[in-house]
Amino acid sequence: MSEEYSDAHLRKILQRTKRVAVVGVSMNPVRPSYYVARYLALKGYDVVPVNPGHAGTMLFGFEVKASLSDIEGHVDMVDIFRRSEHVPPIVEEALAQFPKLQTVWMQIGVVNEQAAEMAKVRGVDVIMDRCPKIEYQRLFGELRMGGFNTGIISSKL
Repeated sequence: MSEEYSDAHLRKILQRTKRVAVVGVSMNPVRPSYYVARYLALKGYDVVPVNPGHAGTMLFGFEVKASLSDIEGHVDMVDIFRRSEHVPPIVEEALAQFPKLQTVWMQIGVVNEQAAEMAKVRGVDVIMDRCPKIEYQRLFGELRMGGFNTGIISSKL
């Protein structure tokens, strides 16, 4: 189900992205959408939280928007935390709202080939069934195993 994406491709996307709309963000700190959005904000991304049930409230210093259409200005990436069957209208709205959208990112467990094809036809990169937080940590040396930075291995062992 999961496509293969090269590390170079994922790294390029994460490095070029400046502003991310997180669709389906939760206000609950134990939900993945909350801590992924928080992590991206802490890493310097301009995060636009999107959740109609919390529109107008503040999250990590950013106002929660009801929909992508309520976002002013440009967005580089739309990160989708919604079930796969709900993705096509989100991608349609993103493509209509952001003519220079670069990436549609569907979270772990979220795959929709129809929506992916819609974006790809417009020249937008699509990542499915992956998490930008995990990929950022993996690609930029922040993941640790057993308390060790596995990117540094002594040649004397």
